[in-house]
Amino acid sequence: MTSRRDSFQARPPSGRRRRRPIAAAATAAALLPTLLSASACGGPADAAGGDDLAVMTWAPSGTGTADRPGMTALASAIGQDVNTKGGLNGRRLRVLTCNERNSADGARACAQQAVDAKVIAVIGSYSQWGEAFMPVLERAGIPLIGGYGLSQPEFSSPLSYPVDGGMPALIAGNGRQLVEAGCKTVALVRPDTPAGDNLLGYLGNALRPAGIRLQDVKAPEQSSDYTQVARKAIGKDEAGNCVTSALAALPTGNLLDSYRRLNPKNTRIASVIGSVQQSVVDSTGGDTGPLGGAYVTSWYPPESAKIWDGLRAVVRADTTGGNTIDVSDPGVQTTWVAYEVFRTVTQKLSEAGKPVTSKSITGLLDAGEGIDTGITPPLNWGGTNMLPSTESPRLVNTWVTYQVVKNGRMTLQQPGFVDVRWALTGGRPPA
Repeated sequence: MTSRRDSFQARPPSGRRRRRPIAAAATAAALLPTLLSASACGGPADAAGGDDLAVMTWAPSGTGTADRPGMTALASAIGQDVNTKGGLNGRRLRVLTCNERNSADGARACAQQAVDAKVIAVIGSYSQWGEAFMPVLERAGIPLIGGYGLSQPEFSSPLSYPVDGGMPALIAGNGRQLVEAGCKTVALVRPDTPAGDNLLGYLGNALRPAGIRLQDVKAPEQSSDYTQVARKAIGKDEAGNCVTSALAALPTGNLLDSYRRLNPKNTRIASVIGSVQQSVVDSTGGDTGPLGGAYVTSWYPPESAKIWDGLRAVVRADTTGGNTIDVSDPGVQTTWVAYEVFRTVTQKLSEAGKPVTSKSITGLLDAGEGIDTGITPPLNWGGTNMLPSTESPRLVNTWVTYQVVKNGRMTLQQPGFVDVRWALTGGRPPA
């Protein structure tokens, strides 16, 4: 394995921020195709046979705003891309996909399909129904690597290995980004749900040390007209007023339509990845639209970064029909990172002469050795790196990037990653 640990050495802390430089190369991503091969879709009939190894990726499709077909399409594309490049130490890897249908029953069915197919891991999947699927995986001893992070079990189950910090890290990071931008008040537009309630606490932790007032603006999860919501968030449109959206991408687009019609002169707009991505910037007018100059907090570097070269190459070569793959989609990017973690783990196991099984994968990940993909800071699920939280101990990646929309493109506002672990645990920013 090509190590990238040195490229992530933190710079001396400056002010109140802890940052890590972002790796400038995609060596690890480019190595992925040398280790994986074969792709398939379906259920138990597609179970691996002989020396085959099976993994699964699931996501909803055909359900509306929750759809993430690019994630399963990418998983299939990875399988196709590597099929001609050898395999995994002489063993074929079969990538199974499943439509989770954005329902508890659908998520549970996908998990059971993974069990029946004897997969060794579920990789890079998207579902808000962790309470339904995680117990099924736990009973079978199957690890979840790189789930998108929508449900609490993904950050608490001992068999879950999230590669990002979910919405908690994003919203806490966005708060600190807005502090540094000079905001005096921040209006959070968020779903009127229990999950939305939790976001208030994380954002409040980030804003409180700077004495910034937080306004809670509840919004329906789906609406074609957010005029009243936008009007409440904008308020008196005074200097120093900032609005940040934590809705999904499509509702955020509708919110931005209302925001644009109201045409505030002094209020700054912000959001988090998943609510905003490059396709949303494009569809709302680019730099001349409401997102021109907007602040965005992300888990990863922007899509234009070289570390995504391997992802772009696989998408360009795809002939499986996965034309829905948007490389700027954070779900697609999370799936890529998750497969990179899997690649690194299987290589380590092979180098140690150990079999690649669900048990050996979890054993290595639990051992506390950092997994360095070159895309995020090294990931470590050892006990000493766990978040001191009863609700989210598996949330180990507390690093985010600050981006800004400039010339119609999402670009890095500053180099490197920013660690917001302190805000997730109710602490104070580092001196």
